[in-house]
Amino acid sequence: MTRLSVEMLAADAPEPITSAGHAQLGIAVLAGIAVIVLLITKFKLHAFLSLTIGSLALGAFAGAPLDKVITSFSTGLGSTVAGVGVLIALGAILGKMLADSGGADQIVDTILAKAGGRSMPWAMVLIASVIGLPLFFEVGVVLLIPVVLMVAKRGNYSLMRIGIPALAGLSVMHGLVPPHPGPLVAIDAVGANLGVTLALGVLIAIPTVVIAGPLFSKYAARWVDVPAPERMIPQRPSEDLEKRPGFGATLATILLPVVLMLAKALVDIVVDDPENTVQRVFDVIGSPLIALLAAVLVGIFTLGMPAGFSRERISSLVEKGLAPIAGILLIVGAGGGFKQTLIDTGVGRMILDISEDWSIPALLLAWLIAVAIRLATGSATVATVSAAGLVAPLAADMSTTHAALLVLAIGAGSLFFSHVNDAGFWLVKEYFGLNVGQTIKTWSIMETIISVVAMAFILLLSLLL
Repeated sequence: MTRLSVEMLAADAPEPITSAGHAQLGIAVLAGIAVIVLLITKFKLHAFLSLTIGSLALGAFAGAPLDKVITSFSTGLGSTVAGVGVLIALGAILGKMLADSGGADQIVDTILAKAGGRSMPWAMVLIASVIGLPLFFEVGVVLLIPVVLMVAKRGNYSLMRIGIPALAGLSVMHGLVPPHPGPLVAIDAVGANLGVTLALGVLIAIPTVVIAGPLFSKYAARWVDVPAPERMIPQRPSEDLEKRPGFGATLATILLPVVLMLAKALVDIVVDDPENTVQRVFDVIGSPLIALLAAVLVGIFTLGMPAGFSRERISSLVEKGLAPIAGILLIVGAGGGFKQTLIDTGVGRMILDISEDWSIPALLLAWLIAVAIRLATGSATVATVSAAGLVAPLAADMSTTHAALLVLAIGAGSLFFSHVNDAGFWLVKEYFGLNVGQTIKTWSIMETIISVVAMAFILLLSLLL
């Protein structure tokens, strides 16, 4: 969402609802987060309900009137879903179309046909990064695992040598590159420029995924040497299709929204005149909504029709693509409600004061908060939306590039050390046939490397830009 639209939504936001002191607010924040963590981890309550209850608890501990807390939460939920809900829905449709049409398999098979030997880990990270652009992490894992297992088995490769690069590519895209839900919510919360965030995210993602993927996989393969489990090789989506879309058309469809959004960012920088016709055109076609909508519409002709899908099947595919994201939308919306409650109780002002008093760089503070919430809840999305709400006021006086880096710092922190309270941890463990210790040695360490390396590059860029 653009800064202008954020300001328009903010105009309707309720006034701050309490003037509690820093000590009381600090206790309220810890109590609110503790409620969320306890409900998610101990009582296994859905993150949407946990965030809702945690927001109410935060307001209560801060001494705010409950009716105003409810208003703040509802306002935050509504503005967040308004800002990113349609984008998440369009991304889900594009991902479903990519998977069911066989387009994803076409990209995988084409790249693997040209790779072999030592280049295979690099091919896997390339495949995962491209496929991971429009797909949610869990969908990408389910889609790529059969390929990873088949490549490892047929080529007699170490499972970790092939699997870690694929997981790294998916994870980096999920945490750092919009239009994934986490980065989108953080962009919305801090009022960052999406095009600049996308450009910097890709710039940081490339070296990060190389280090955490192909390079780290050498060590992971030594620490955990396991064969590909036969029982976990499921059928690939395209095996039931008589034909599937071409490689070039599929790749162009996936990259279309990225190209349009980056083009808008470039024109904004080069032209820098809001009244210029060229810039106004690119402001429209490069907006996330139009860019993703264009990709979905183009995908009907480049993915659905070449796969032989009828109009009825394409309509059904869109419906099926939307169904799984209901939970994600609710979590993201509740996270926005939690963020607005934090702001209206005065926590944002407290964070500003603390960062000034302790002289903690804003980027490092954002990363540390996201890390703490990630470790406690196990959810990268919850960590992102909660941390974004806490540090959003820090972006008020930041430049465009530093606001984008703040978003990326939150995203990097949200990936830190996935462990037993993260659904992704168990997904990887079961698919790869690992025990808990082996999963920590490979997947958990890989996630930590991504988080730390990305943060290092973020801090480096903050000194240069």
